[in-house]
Order: sequence, then C-alpha cells, then structure tokens
Amino acid sequence: MAIYRFKISFEDFDEVVREIDIKSNQTFEDLHKAIHRSTGYSAEKSSSFYVSTDNWIKGDEIAYLPTQRKADRGVAMMEKSKLSSFIEDPHQKFYYTYNFDRPFDFHVELIRIILETDPNIEYPFLVKSVGEAPKIIEKNNLGSFAVASTQSSSSDFDFLNEMDFVPEDTEELEAMGGRGINTDVIEDDHHDEQEDDGPDEFSDNENYEEEDGGGYNKEDDY
Repeated sequence: MAIYRFKISFEDFDEVVREIDIKSNQTFEDLHKAIHRSTGYSAEKSSSFYVSTDNWIKGDEIAYLPTQRKADRGVAMMEKSKLSSFIEDPHQKFYYTYNFDRPFDFHVELIRIILETDPNIEYPFLVKSVGEAPKIIEKNNLGSFAVASTQSSSSDFDFLNEMDFVPEDTEELEAMGGRGINTDVIEDDHHDEQEDDGPDEFSDNENYEEEDGGGYNKEDDY
C-alpha cells in the first residue's frame, strides 16, 4: 500500500509548514484531522478541500460538515472520499479552506509517494513541523465585551473595538466618566449657567424697548 506525503502550508503564512504521511486508502477526513492535530485547531469546523490546478485554481470540492445547500447539491464528503480517488498527478495539489466562519486557507501538495508502509508508524503521521500556527481568537472567548458588541447595530460605532479597548483599561475609562467625558464638569457648567440667569445682554441699554418699537419680551424666545 502506498503512502502519500503531503506538504501543507498556510496561504498567508508561508513560514508555517507541516508535512504529513498518510495511507493512500485513508480519507480526506483523516487528513483534515491530522492537519489540525498539528496546528492545535479544532477539527470540528466546516471545511473543504478542493482539487486544484498548479496555479491553485479550485476544482471539485470535498467537504466536512457542509451546509445543507452543499449537501443537497451532492458535494463529496470527506469521510467517504479516499485520497487515492482524487490523485491524478504525482504532484497533485489541493486548495484547502478551514473553518468557513473564520477561514484560513492552505495549500496542500503531494510531494512524495512511498511504496511501502512502516509497520512501526501509525498513520497519519506528522513528519515535519515548521513554525507556529497563528492563533485563533474565538468570539465566545471575548466574554461580555463580545456579547455587548453583537447587540449593537452594524452601523453603530463600536467604541470598545475601535479604540482597541482591553479590560485593563477599565480604570482609565471610569476616570473619563465612562464615555470619555467628565460628567462632573458638565453638571458644574450647567449649574453656573442657571446661576448666571439674570438680565439679558440687552438689559444695560435702557432705551432698547423704545428703539425696538415694540418692546422685547423674553418669553417670546420660548
């Protein structure tokens, strides 16, 4: 039985590389899960392999946890698709998208075919690991701040996120009156305005009423 050695690299992080040996009769689900044992990501995310050209143009899709629309369309399922059924080239390439909710894209390339299995190895087997996979921040790990942000409309200014707010800034935020405004100053200013109410700016002109011809009544402003 042949062994396929695949080189897996992030499309946007070329320095992060994994090489995995896997039996030709194993499935794309086996490869999918092996990849994420090596990245530390959860494998239980909707993801797909695509048969690819040399220029990474997507072809036929092989899906894991597909949407109902894809399932109704008859998309190939990873758990039922053997690798050997999709290998048409000794350097076969697959474009791979992990987690459609927060996607990472990978290039998966067959780089070697080994004709015999090693009885001392359990396949899939991680042959090489270079670089640390980028971290994924799940929405539910943001706690109450994530909940608050989802309750506001999409057109609203997201104060916490746009200002790069972190929980350690709480004291600073409180010092600003909770919204970046010193509410004590506002109250004092309002109080001063009330105390200053008195004769208006025209009161020094004793002849104002005569010059106006009709008199000025402050209540007219209201």
